[in-house]
Amino acid sequence: MTRVMSLAAGASVLVAAPAFAAEEGAAAGPLVVNGGLMIWTLVIFGILLLVLRRFAWPVVLGAVRDREKALEDQIAAAERNRAESAKLLEEHKQLLAEARTSAHALIADAKGMAEKERAVALEKTRAEQEELLARARREIGAERDRAVQELRREAVDLSLAAAGRLIGERLSSDADRDLVMKYLGTLEPQH
Repeated sequence: MTRVMSLAAGASVLVAAPAFAAEEGAAAGPLVVNGGLMIWTLVIFGILLLVLRRFAWPVVLGAVRDREKALEDQIAAAERNRAESAKLLEEHKQLLAEARTSAHALIADAKGMAEKERAVALEKTRAEQEELLARARREIGAERDRAVQELRREAVDLSLAAAGRLIGERLSSDADRDLVMKYLGTLEPQH
């Protein structure tokens, strides 16, 4: 490229040198038209145009085409990246919504499980409490029955001892005891 430009500059100096030499004697001014100078200027412009067209323009046009292609590729890549980013953003939003839904479902399940566990624990505690109460009532009933039994024996022994003193005999046989027990059984109120 620099070689072409230096050739074009050299050619223009060589061609323009005789024209400048011819004009030195004539009147010069911006409004003076010199036909020879104009012809040489057109010839030099044509030669320069042909040289540039032959050597410089293909290189310049190739660089412009390469630049256009690179820009088009970059625009296409940017468009693909934008579309991919939009797709990824939509997927991210969808995953986030699914995660929220899943989290809410897990929380609801956990609350339900906790409520069930609480109800089971409450029912178990009530059952244990009822069992303890029933056992305590059975034990109290058994103790009361034993105490009543013990009182009866004591009452029989005391009755026999008192009757024996009154009668003056010792009453200690099993038949005497049975007789007193039957009598106390008839006196005992029904509960």
